[in-house]
Amino acid sequence: MNIRITLFTLAVTLTLSACQNTQQIDNSVGAQGHTAPTQHTIEANEAFKEIVKSLSPQDFEDAQRGFIAKPQRLNVLGPDNESIYDLNSYDFIKGEAPDSVNPSLWRQEILNSNAGLFKVSENIYQVRGFGVANMSLIKGDTGYIVVDPLGAKENAAVAIEFARQHLGDFKLSAIIFTHSHVDHFAGVLGLVSAEEAKQSQLPIIGPLGFIEASTKENIVAGPAMGRRTNFSYGKHLARSERGHVGLGLGKHNAMGSMGILPTTQTIDHTGQKLTLDGVEFIFQYTPESEAPAELTFYLPKFKAFCGAELVSRNMHNLYTLRGAKVRDALAWSGYIDDALQLFPKTQIYFASHHWPIWGNKRITKFLSQQRDTYKYIHDQTMRLANKGFTPREIAEQIELPEVLSKEASNRGYYGTLSHNSRAVYQAYFGWFDSNPANLNPYAPTPAGKRYVDAMGGAQQVLAHAQKAFDKGDYRWVAQLLNHLIFAQPDHNDARELLARAYDQLGYQSESGPWRDIYLTGALELRHGNESSNNNIKNAKDMLAHTPITSLFDALGVSLNGPRAEGVNLSVKVNFTDSNESYLLWVENSVLHHRVNQDREANAQLDITYPLFMKVILGEAKLKDFLFSDELNVEGSTIDLLRFFALLDPPSMNFAIVEP
Repeated sequence: MNIRITLFTLAVTLTLSACQNTQQIDNSVGAQGHTAPTQHTIEANEAFKEIVKSLSPQDFEDAQRGFIAKPQRLNVLGPDNESIYDLNSYDFIKGEAPDSVNPSLWRQEILNSNAGLFKVSENIYQVRGFGVANMSLIKGDTGYIVVDPLGAKENAAVAIEFARQHLGDFKLSAIIFTHSHVDHFAGVLGLVSAEEAKQSQLPIIGPLGFIEASTKENIVAGPAMGRRTNFSYGKHLARSERGHVGLGLGKHNAMGSMGILPTTQTIDHTGQKLTLDGVEFIFQYTPESEAPAELTFYLPKFKAFCGAELVSRNMHNLYTLRGAKVRDALAWSGYIDDALQLFPKTQIYFASHHWPIWGNKRITKFLSQQRDTYKYIHDQTMRLANKGFTPREIAEQIELPEVLSKEASNRGYYGTLSHNSRAVYQAYFGWFDSNPANLNPYAPTPAGKRYVDAMGGAQQVLAHAQKAFDKGDYRWVAQLLNHLIFAQPDHNDARELLARAYDQLGYQSESGPWRDIYLTGALELRHGNESSNNNIKNAKDMLAHTPITSLFDALGVSLNGPRAEGVNLSVKVNFTDSNESYLLWVENSVLHHRVNQDREANAQLDITYPLFMKVILGEAKLKDFLFSDELNVEGSTIDLLRFFALLDPPSMNFAIVEP
């Protein structure tokens, strides 16, 4: 990835380093402009070393237990022959934590660097470190049952081939999707094609609502969520001591070709039993926990519990910073308690992320503490809310009890107490804290202009921010200069000082996503936004299974309401390859859809679903096909084109740290 360092950035860095910085810290810049840690950051991270010393070393033994092999080089290429996953780019993560990384996060990422093929127990294996998630393999009578085939076709193909090199050339006897998040199912076509799965009648197991949840969750909000994901997961950050080091949950998402296969058997209740290739499974149905559709399972023969993503070796997200619906903390906690009661003889725990645990006593303690972490966040947030505290006030004061916080598995490497407590509040009360001042505040740009004016102008704001920076109050620097940037986005000194504050906040963060958000903010202030709109094309194989009604819902949010004011148009869309027909119409600046009714329309479009998808994705222009054999138009061609002209294409490269 080529990152340009502008003369402006270098000049501003030199100017600011000569300012009133009394700390005399080396302000040399990294490859992407990230400045050196200040003395305040060094001291803050030094304090975390005491926390790290108190964490159990057992994690290191567990993370390496059962190791079979690791590829010498793992650099997976995507559909455009571009690297989508380079495990070796994390080789710098070893030894003592550098001053620019929180020591607790560094410890977690050393553990996450234990990649390769591992033997969990007799007949249970895991491929770890080939993506952010794990691929688990359970040996049956005739082949292997694959649990969670990773998040991209290319990664999954490499992972399964690596497993076959060491376990023999096995066949697939079943596939289990534990839940509806893309990093756990979208690589399935790297294991088997849709045609092969159909011909072999391959059992594909998933929770009730899996297809709908998997395809719908990111469709309507997909463009914004994609941009936010790249921002919060550090896609454009260098893998370095001053850049991305990992997500806490794993290394990073492989943004390659994404697909899906429909399930052949559905898990819809707890206690449901299936025998797959001679192996008995007892399933737990856990919807609306970490994912809208999710399951866990127990293997009685091996006394092994697969916790999916209901539990993991860090505090998880009740609200994920990439953007998603808030999760139910109380239900989540309850499901973990159910697992404790359902499977009391468990001797082996493994899951969709991280490394396993062995021994009933240790597993019981781990599950109990995970259960209590989510319930504590829920209960204490609501206790404080019922005393009148607002989300920001709650986030400032809530702390886990020592019995929970001293365990690494409960620490905020991915989710944090701060944003998880806000999630609980949001789930019950929404965004408004009842303070009238927050009912209808100004948007960032007009508010920023007023703040800057009230403080006596840009130079006064910058002077206050510099003083705060020198004191190590980087949060206040961020609040002050965010107003100035939104008021005057071209204020170069403010941009660089804010970027330097984000550097320090990132270096101090125990959470991987928090670090990536701060450092990506600094990167974009210095170099601009590097996001693109190209990611959607990698999801064709997944979109092919998206319910048509979900696609029409996404079209609805693309309708430009002001442009559609006063417009009344209707279009019939007949999919010639599936004999399905729908009516779309614009009324009151809203796009509606229904299964086709016998009603007059301005135009009728006869088209295949794949071509319709290309038009919607912007890969093809409808007017270029009007006289081809691939579609047919009846009625008014002009009205048909007018209809599609009302759709406003989304953007995945909108600004975040500036107007």
